[in-house]
Amino acid sequence: MRTFPILSEIIGTPVPAEGPVTINGRQFLVRDGVLRAPEFLSRTQAQTSEVFGYKWNQRETFESHNARAMMREWLRARYGDPSTMPWLDNNAILVDVGCGAARSSIELFSDRLKRVRFIGTDISSAVDVAAESFRAAGLSGEFIQCDLNALPFREQTCDAVFSEGVLHHTDSTKNAFERVARLVKPGGHFLFYVYRKKGPLREFTDDYIRSKLQNLSPEQAWKAMEPLTKLGIAFGQLNAKIQVPEDVVLLGIKAGEYDIQRFLYWNVVKMFYREDMTFDEMAHINFDWFAPMNAHRQTEEEVRRWCEIANFDIEREVVEEAGITVVARKRDC
Repeated sequence: MRTFPILSEIIGTPVPAEGPVTINGRQFLVRDGVLRAPEFLSRTQAQTSEVFGYKWNQRETFESHNARAMMREWLRARYGDPSTMPWLDNNAILVDVGCGAARSSIELFSDRLKRVRFIGTDISSAVDVAAESFRAAGLSGEFIQCDLNALPFREQTCDAVFSEGVLHHTDSTKNAFERVARLVKPGGHFLFYVYRKKGPLREFTDDYIRSKLQNLSPEQAWKAMEPLTKLGIAFGQLNAKIQVPEDVVLLGIKAGEYDIQRFLYWNVVKMFYREDMTFDEMAHINFDWFAPMNAHRQTEEEVRRWCEIANFDIEREVVEEAGITVVARKRDC
């Protein structure tokens, strides 16, 4: 019967192979190979959990060879090649906080996952998809279903923490960052990605559409997003260009030549388009952006300040229109 040596180590309490366990006065339950916490969530977190549980169970929208190759390319362009991460070795403890279906860890770290001790955490039922994905890939890992702000882990017990596009899906990105940062050992690494603030038109549209989806079920929200995905495809297939003669400072629009679809995408409304993707794969990306009630955006100055206060040195920073990617090392002192 399965045991949980890694979770037991960083929690400081033996975790049984199955059944209930009390951790720091809280009741948990091991069921179907996953340690689970009975959650008491805010309304926004409960809605976000439901949305992502639904999304990550639409496996045909993100598991194709093409979708996985695109994800791998995008992740490694931002975080770097895992061969340049020597600290992911020698049974280091790597925790994917908000792992979803664990596709990001699998695609980014690849064979490095065979050289570390891996834990995946997620607030939603996607954690079961993650466990299944690991088994299918011949990888070993341990999994816990729990709110990242209430993980029962002892501080400074993890060699590396990875959180790809998750911190901003909590009630407070800053609080989530601070909570997760405390798990990293001195000399350890924190790899994360958060959404970046856009121009005022795009910010307004993002919040407006998101507000329209909040009273819908995930299935209804997915359906409601389909016309927007079709509109993005229509603009993308135009292959038309637009020339912005000079910076429009009031709207945060920069001068230059744009493909019309990309201009609208970055400055007016997110409607993802890529000609080598299927409709459902594009719909998945749009749903991922608009459906969660919690989807905060940050500035790079905010993120740098958080790292400094939490005693991290930024070793790699990639700032894009979409978001901010950071690889940071916790200072030894």
